[in-house]
Amino acid sequence: MPIGRVTQVVDCREAMGMGKGGGIAQRGTISECRYPDVIVVGMSPGHRHVTKPVCDITSGLRQQGVEYSISTLVLYAGSGVPPDAPKIAGGVLGASFGLTDKEIVQIEKHKVAILHHGNVRSHVVHKVRFILQACDVKAVVVSQAPIDYEDLAKEGVKTSVVMPPADRIRTKGTVMAIVSGVTRGQTPTREKMAEVISSVMRIVKKKETLE
Repeated sequence: MPIGRVTQVVDCREAMGMGKGGGIAQRGTISECRYPDVIVVGMSPGHRHVTKPVCDITSGLRQQGVEYSISTLVLYAGSGVPPDAPKIAGGVLGASFGLTDKEIVQIEKHKVAILHHGNVRSHVVHKVRFILQACDVKAVVVSQAPIDYEDLAKEGVKTSVVMPPADRIRTKGTVMAIVSGVTRGQTPTREKMAEVISSVMRIVKKKETLE
Protein backbone atom coordinates (compact mmCIF):
# COMPACT_ATOMS: atom_id res chain seq x y z
CA MET A 1 0.00 0.00 0.00
CA PRO A 2 1.57 3.35 -1.01
CA ILE A 3 2.23 5.77 1.86
CA GLY A 4 2.40 9.49 1.34
CA ARG A 5 1.79 9.40 -2.39
CA VAL A 6 -1.08 8.99 -4.84
CA THR A 7 -1.02 6.14 -7.33
CA GLN A 8 -1.81 7.39 -10.85
CA VAL A 9 -2.67 5.09 -13.76
CA VAL A 10 -2.53 6.39 -17.32
CA ASP A 11 -4.02 4.20 -20.03
CA CYS A 12 -3.51 5.91 -23.37
CA ARG A 13 -5.36 3.58 -25.71
CA GLU A 14 -8.13 1.04 -26.07
CA ALA A 15 -7.02 -0.39 -29.41
CA MET A 16 -3.87 -0.73 -31.52
CA GLY A 17 -2.23 2.59 -32.26
CA MET A 18 -1.83 4.21 -35.66
CA GLY A 19 1.42 5.76 -36.85
CA LYS A 20 -0.27 8.79 -38.41
CA GLY A 21 -2.06 9.47 -35.16
CA GLY A 22 1.15 9.70 -33.18
CA GLY A 23 0.60 6.26 -31.65
CA ILE A 24 -2.82 7.08 -30.26
CA ALA A 25 -5.82 4.75 -30.44
CA GLN A 26 -7.85 4.27 -33.59
CA ARG A 27 -11.01 6.26 -34.25
CA GLY A 28 -14.07 5.50 -32.18
CA THR A 29 -12.18 4.35 -29.09
CA ILE A 30 -11.90 5.66 -25.55
CA SER A 31 -9.51 5.08 -22.70
CA GLU A 32 -11.51 5.67 -19.52
CA CYS A 33 -10.23 6.23 -16.01
CA ARG A 34 -12.02 5.15 -12.86
CA TYR A 35 -13.25 8.62 -11.91
CA PRO A 36 -14.58 10.82 -14.75
CA ASP A 37 -12.89 14.16 -14.16
CA VAL A 38 -11.26 15.33 -17.41
CA ILE A 39 -11.68 13.97 -20.94
CA VAL A 40 -9.39 14.87 -23.86
CA VAL A 41 -11.36 14.66 -27.13
CA GLY A 42 -9.29 14.20 -30.29
CA MET A 43 -10.01 14.29 -34.01
CA SER A 44 -10.05 11.09 -36.03
CA PRO A 45 -6.47 10.15 -37.00
CA GLY A 46 -5.61 10.68 -40.64
CA HIS A 47 -3.29 12.39 -43.11
CA ARG A 48 -4.44 15.90 -42.14
CA HIS A 49 -5.60 15.33 -38.58
CA VAL A 50 -2.54 14.14 -36.71
CA THR A 51 -3.77 13.71 -33.15
CA LYS A 52 -0.40 13.63 -31.40
CA PRO A 53 -1.11 16.61 -29.09
CA VAL A 54 -3.93 14.61 -27.43
CA CYS A 55 -1.52 12.06 -25.96
CA ASP A 56 0.96 14.80 -25.08
CA ILE A 57 -1.71 16.79 -23.25
CA THR A 58 -2.85 13.70 -21.35
CA SER A 59 0.71 12.83 -20.34
CA GLY A 60 1.58 16.44 -19.59
CA LEU A 61 -1.31 16.82 -17.17
CA ARG A 62 -0.05 13.78 -15.26
CA GLN A 63 3.60 14.82 -15.32
CA GLN A 64 2.63 18.13 -13.74
CA GLY A 65 0.97 16.31 -10.87
CA VAL A 66 -2.62 16.99 -11.84
CA GLU A 67 -4.43 14.71 -9.41
CA TYR A 68 -7.51 14.08 -11.50
CA SER A 69 -8.48 11.16 -13.69
CA ILE A 70 -7.84 11.77 -17.39
CA SER A 71 -9.77 9.94 -20.13
CA THR A 72 -8.94 10.07 -23.84
CA LEU A 73 -11.57 9.82 -26.59
CA VAL A 74 -10.75 9.64 -30.31
CA LEU A 75 -13.91 10.49 -32.24
CA TYR A 76 -15.22 8.04 -34.81
CA ALA A 77 -16.27 10.86 -37.17
CA GLY A 78 -13.87 13.60 -36.14
CA SER A 79 -12.93 14.84 -39.63
CA GLY A 80 -14.62 17.42 -41.82
CA VAL A 81 -17.34 19.77 -40.59
CA PRO A 82 -20.81 19.12 -39.13
CA PRO A 83 -23.57 18.54 -41.71
CA ASP A 84 -25.43 21.66 -40.53
CA ALA A 85 -22.41 23.96 -41.02
CA PRO A 86 -22.28 26.33 -44.01
CA LYS A 87 -20.34 25.04 -47.00
CA ILE A 88 -16.77 26.02 -46.24
CA ALA A 89 -13.85 26.21 -48.62
CA GLY A 90 -11.24 23.63 -47.69
CA GLY A 91 -13.77 21.11 -46.39
CA VAL A 92 -12.73 17.47 -46.29
CA LEU A 93 -14.35 15.65 -49.20
CA GLY A 94 -16.50 12.72 -48.13
CA ALA A 95 -16.07 13.52 -44.44
CA SER A 96 -18.83 14.79 -42.16
CA PHE A 97 -18.08 15.59 -38.52
CA GLY A 98 -20.44 14.00 -36.00
CA LEU A 99 -20.94 12.38 -32.62
CA THR A 100 -22.45 9.03 -31.72
CA ASP A 101 -24.91 8.70 -28.83
CA LYS A 102 -22.25 6.72 -26.97
CA GLU A 103 -19.66 9.48 -27.41
CA ILE A 104 -22.11 12.08 -26.09
CA VAL A 105 -22.67 10.01 -22.93
CA GLN A 106 -18.93 9.47 -22.52
CA ILE A 107 -18.15 13.18 -22.78
CA GLU A 108 -20.96 14.33 -20.49
CA LYS A 109 -19.80 12.06 -17.67
CA HIS A 110 -16.77 14.30 -17.17
CA LYS A 111 -16.33 17.61 -15.39
CA VAL A 112 -14.14 19.15 -18.10
CA ALA A 113 -13.69 18.33 -21.79
CA ILE A 114 -10.52 19.38 -23.60
CA LEU A 115 -11.53 19.67 -27.27
CA HIS A 116 -8.57 19.38 -29.64
CA HIS A 117 -9.20 20.57 -33.19
CA GLY A 118 -7.16 21.55 -36.22
CA ASN A 119 -5.90 24.41 -38.31
CA VAL A 120 -8.95 25.76 -40.15
CA ARG A 121 -10.56 28.49 -38.07
CA SER A 122 -14.13 28.01 -39.27
CA HIS A 123 -13.88 24.22 -38.90
CA VAL A 124 -12.77 24.58 -35.27
CA VAL A 125 -15.67 26.91 -34.44
CA HIS A 126 -18.32 24.67 -35.99
CA LYS A 127 -16.91 21.49 -34.42
CA VAL A 128 -16.91 23.09 -30.97
CA ARG A 129 -20.45 24.36 -31.51
CA PHE A 130 -21.65 20.93 -32.65
CA ILE A 131 -20.09 19.09 -29.67
CA LEU A 132 -21.43 21.56 -27.11
CA GLN A 133 -24.89 21.53 -28.67
CA ALA A 134 -25.05 17.86 -27.73
CA CYS A 135 -22.93 17.82 -24.55
CA ASP A 136 -23.58 19.81 -21.38
CA VAL A 137 -19.97 20.14 -20.24
CA LYS A 138 -17.36 22.80 -19.43
CA ALA A 139 -14.81 22.89 -22.25
CA VAL A 140 -11.26 23.99 -22.95
CA VAL A 141 -10.69 24.45 -26.70
CA VAL A 142 -7.21 23.58 -27.99
CA SER A 143 -6.43 24.40 -31.62
CA GLN A 144 -3.68 25.33 -34.02
CA ALA A 145 -5.74 28.03 -35.71
CA PRO A 146 -6.20 31.23 -33.68
CA ILE A 147 -9.80 31.69 -32.53
CA ASP A 148 -11.39 33.88 -29.87
CA TYR A 149 -14.54 33.99 -27.78
CA GLU A 150 -16.24 36.35 -30.23
CA ASP A 151 -15.84 33.79 -33.03
CA LEU A 152 -17.62 31.19 -30.91
CA ALA A 153 -20.33 33.51 -29.59
CA LYS A 154 -21.25 34.54 -33.16
CA GLU A 155 -22.17 30.89 -33.81
CA GLY A 156 -24.27 30.66 -30.65
CA VAL A 157 -21.64 29.03 -28.44
CA LYS A 158 -21.82 29.95 -24.77
CA THR A 159 -18.46 31.11 -23.41
CA SER A 160 -17.18 32.36 -20.07
CA VAL A 161 -16.12 35.67 -21.63
CA VAL A 162 -18.69 36.49 -24.35
CA MET A 163 -22.26 35.23 -24.24
CA PRO A 164 -24.46 35.14 -27.37
CA PRO A 165 -27.82 36.95 -27.22
CA ALA A 166 -30.37 34.81 -25.37
CA ASP A 167 -32.34 34.08 -28.53
CA ARG A 168 -29.21 32.89 -30.39
CA ILE A 169 -27.73 30.50 -27.84
CA ARG A 170 -27.26 27.11 -29.51
CA THR A 171 -25.24 25.14 -26.95
CA LYS A 172 -25.79 23.38 -23.66
CA GLY A 173 -22.09 23.28 -22.88
CA THR A 174 -19.82 26.29 -22.30
CA VAL A 175 -16.31 27.15 -23.49
CA MET A 176 -14.37 28.22 -20.42
CA ALA A 177 -10.93 28.70 -21.99
CA ILE A 178 -9.16 28.73 -25.37
CA VAL A 179 -5.56 27.69 -26.03
CA SER A 180 -4.55 28.42 -29.63
CA GLY A 181 -1.23 27.84 -31.34
CA VAL A 182 -0.98 24.10 -30.54
CA THR A 183 0.38 22.61 -33.77
CA ARG A 184 -1.20 19.32 -34.80
CA GLY A 185 1.28 16.48 -35.08
CA GLN A 186 3.77 18.14 -32.74
CA THR A 187 4.36 18.15 -29.00
CA PRO A 188 2.89 21.33 -27.45
CA THR A 189 5.39 23.82 -26.07
CA ARG A 190 5.89 24.11 -22.33
CA GLU A 191 4.05 27.44 -22.38
CA LYS A 192 1.00 25.97 -24.14
CA MET A 193 0.93 22.97 -21.82
CA ALA A 194 1.00 25.36 -18.86
CA GLU A 195 -2.01 27.21 -20.33
CA VAL A 196 -3.97 23.98 -20.72
CA ILE A 197 -3.09 22.74 -17.23
CA SER A 198 -3.94 26.02 -15.48
CA SER A 199 -7.26 26.24 -17.37
CA VAL A 200 -8.24 22.69 -16.41
CA MET A 201 -7.26 23.16 -12.77
CA ARG A 202 -9.21 26.41 -12.51
CA ILE A 203 -12.39 24.88 -13.95
CA VAL A 204 -12.28 21.67 -11.90
CA LYS A 205 -11.58 23.48 -8.63
CA LYS A 206 -14.38 26.00 -9.28
CA LYS A 207 -16.79 23.16 -10.09
CA GLU A 208 -15.82 21.30 -6.91
CA THR A 209 -16.35 24.46 -4.85
CA LEU A 210 -19.85 24.93 -6.30
CA GLU A 211 -20.71 21.29 -5.62
